[in-house]
Amino acid sequence: MPLHGQEAKDTVAFLPDYFDEGYMRFDNFIYNENIHTVQLHKAADLLSLPVIALNGSEILKLSFDDLADESKDYYYKIFHCTSDWEDSRLSTYDYQEGFEENQIRNFKFSFNTFRNYCHYDLLLPNDDVQFKISGNYLIKVYVAGNEDQAVFTRRFMLYEPRVQIVAEAKRSTILDEMKSHQEIDFNLTSQIPINDPYRELKVVITQNGRWDNRIDNLQPKFIRNNELLYDLESDNSFAGSNEFRFFNCKDVEFNSEGIDKITYKKPYFYFDLKKDERRRFKVYFYEEDINGQFKIDMADGYDMDTEADYVYVKFSLPFEAPVVDGNIYVFGALSDWGFQQKNKMTYNYERKQYELTMLLKQGYYNYSYAFLKDGEQAANTGYIEGNHYETENEYQLFVYLKENSSRYEKLIGFSSVNSLKKL
Repeated sequence: MPLHGQEAKDTVAFLPDYFDEGYMRFDNFIYNENIHTVQLHKAADLLSLPVIALNGSEILKLSFDDLADESKDYYYKIFHCTSDWEDSRLSTYDYQEGFEENQIRNFKFSFNTFRNYCHYDLLLPNDDVQFKISGNYLIKVYVAGNEDQAVFTRRFMLYEPRVQIVAEAKRSTILDEMKSHQEIDFNLTSQIPINDPYRELKVVITQNGRWDNRIDNLQPKFIRNNELLYDLESDNSFAGSNEFRFFNCKDVEFNSEGIDKITYKKPYFYFDLKKDERRRFKVYFYEEDINGQFKIDMADGYDMDTEADYVYVKFSLPFEAPVVDGNIYVFGALSDWGFQQKNKMTYNYERKQYELTMLLKQGYYNYSYAFLKDGEQAANTGYIEGNHYETENEYQLFVYLKENSSRYEKLIGFSSVNSLKKL
């Protein structure tokens, strides 16, 4: 779906290095520079991934801020996707009850903030939209009358519990990876007949909810009646990386965790983080984190949605010389786990360090540094953070079924496992 006119020009500045310009991506992506703090999670769990059971009791909450000075008529449209996050080409009526396009009606203006904004939120499913089938989904939000000009897109998943998943994240059993990697072993017990599991089943494993380094090419080692065993020795391991770095910018008067200094330059506050250091060759040290997520918060206020302000946050990473075959990014949920101009660092030759300033809403943030080599799509966090088998990580397992007679992939199982449970 091409973008046109000024919107296409505005989009160029936020393009990942490896995407073609001007087209809507089936990915978490912001196309308009006024849109900030897009979050999609379970309504009852701010730090959860957007995954719920089809026809279950849980609902999803989408929220975002528009830094424009006035409210807009935002609409949304939902697409069903394949396991590879491509358009499944189903008709809307195949996967959704209700209207194809619907308005986001809930909004409120910021209160007592230096940066004015309008906060929007939406619950899914709702009276206008109910879902018929499981699978991967994408919601596209746009201004009324401009459907081709998306302002942002977000992924979410609906699953039907037809497969029981028993998983374990443990230290890698491969000799060369024992100190740096974690291995995910699991068994599937199906409650429905699967005629050809080698052809019809697909398992995807993600680490902390990021999709760039996912594993999706696994085949069962054994099949026993309705049980499939994935006790593999290779191809099922992830680099452990390191615990996430963190900072707290909820208070504009006092330096909280990770903050070096706070300055006010009318009309904004600027938070300079403490200089970071490369941890690639450092000894592992456990620190509790929230696995790359963030939580909006402020020191004094009642409604975090509208009273938390926007501040500028500066990251600094000393480096003797710039890398020549790729780029370094500030990485995590604060960057949508992506690689765009807004989270790409630039090298300061005078200070001999990588730097980046981001406009963020007040709160508590996790982040890491990721190196993305030219021409690749999976980032290497170990290049700066190091890799340790002891690192606490959360892994998500998605089980898809594409029957020969079906036109789409069902998501028949979902589970998560933490690496600290068994190491």
